[in-house]
Amino acid sequence: MKKILIVAGARPNFMKISPILRELKNHKQSFEYKLVHTGQHYDFEMSEIFFNELEIPKPHYFLNVGSDTHAKQTANIMIKIEDVLNDYNPDFVVVVGDVNSTLAVSITAKKMLFKVVHVESGLRSFDNIMPEEINRIITDRISDILFVSEKSGIENLKREGIDDNKIHFVGNIMIDTLLYQLNKLNKNKNKENYGVITLHRPSNVDNKENLKKIIRILNKVSEKIKLYFPIHPRTKKNMDKFKISISDNIILSQPLGYMDFLNLWSKSKFVITDSGGIQEETTALKIPCFTLRESTERPITIEIGSNTLIKNDYDLLIKGIDDVLNNKYKESDIPELWDGNTAKRIIEVLKNENLD
Repeated sequence: MKKILIVAGARPNFMKISPILRELKNHKQSFEYKLVHTGQHYDFEMSEIFFNELEIPKPHYFLNVGSDTHAKQTANIMIKIEDVLNDYNPDFVVVVGDVNSTLAVSITAKKMLFKVVHVESGLRSFDNIMPEEINRIITDRISDILFVSEKSGIENLKREGIDDNKIHFVGNIMIDTLLYQLNKLNKNKNKENYGVITLHRPSNVDNKENLKKIIRILNKVSEKIKLYFPIHPRTKKNMDKFKISISDNIILSQPLGYMDFLNLWSKSKFVITDSGGIQEETTALKIPCFTLRESTERPITIEIGSNTLIKNDYDLLIKGIDDVLNNKYKESDIPELWDGNTAKRIIEVLKNENLD
């Protein structure tokens, strides 16, 4: 029986591990596993909501590292995961995404000669200012098994010299979660007349002029249609600090749990975001998405999906929303293998993997 250590540290990680944990229940003769929560993002209430909604069992190990600088947080995770690895002695160490937990655990596990498995490999924004990009590149470079969500990931990994035999195109694990959870919601999928905003990236919300400019544009958009804005604490803090006012037609709320947020955006006309995963999820449901970033590590969401990269061209945002409201927005398709069966393909690869 193969032993798997599965590591998550931030809320997007939970969404990526839940289908894998669910699939492992069907393979109890082949695998046992233990779950590590590093505590990189730790708000007990939010974590508990996510774990309950996503049907994730209580972690076997909780490292409780909390927030800190990138260096201190990464170092703390490395110190604590070493004890876990010695205790459990797994055959595979599964890390997901691109957060500090992913980097810290993969480095520690690799130095201790454990097989590192990276779910969501090969994504590249080609923007080394983003900490996530550094995490992705290093994790991919040292991983033994790399699970890729879109074809650009394969091309990126090959260009970086990764052995073809390590790369497995399995589809997008986030879409497994999306489709499974969507099935639990009210079957009424009719679109409602509003848009949704998510905004948290430091380059957008920590700079006074950038944040003022973005809110000014959002206020302008809200003249055309009501907007819902579950506001990130960092964004709210900076809006108060910079004394930025917001339109009455933008409805602010606390951050939402996964299911509440899914229920909100899946019925919306469009989403305006600077996040990563929502670019994929909106593409999977063919909902227009406008990404307020200079680059995206998920190019397929633009090439064939429903995403538009805005960069700093806010005229493009206004035009795109006008197109949505006038039913003229671009046609989109769902990428290959974004079908809800990614976890099945991942487990099949691990089942056939030689441990020698």
